[in-house]
Amino acid sequence: MDAFSPIPALIGGVLIGLASALLWLGNGRIAGISGIFGQLLPPARTVVWRLVFLLALVLGALAAAWLVPGLGVGGPGGAPAQLASPPPGWNIPAPLWVAISGLLIGFGTKIGNGCTSGHGVCGIARLSKRSFVAVGVFFSVAILTVAVTGIV
Repeated sequence: MDAFSPIPALIGGVLIGLASALLWLGNGRIAGISGIFGQLLPPARTVVWRLVFLLALVLGALAAAWLVPGLGVGGPGGAPAQLASPPPGWNIPAPLWVAISGLLIGFGTKIGNGCTSGHGVCGIARLSKRSFVAVGVFFSVAILTVAVTGIV
């Protein structure tokens, strides 16, 4: 974390909050990505808005990356993105490390009834007690993971 860039973080946070508020006010839905994605298979009755939301999420990120190269990693002009390396001595290839991590995240969001976007952005905004507990657990485990693995 060599470059502190609060302006892109502020703009991103405002856009995430605005998108979440618009989805909630306009569609009555919470912008929890695991819930939105999880209802695609098997298809729910409400598959169209889910596909539109996810497509806009991806296209918005691509547009931002195209308009401001290096935006997500160290701010504009920062280092290119890389896969997180496994801890030294674990002898696991990086793609397998990322796949295992993704599966664990998916399992966690299923048993936690939501992900960081659902609980952290939308649940806390609605003053949900369950979301406050979930976010506390998310952050505690994240801090412990960084302390154990040394990956920042």
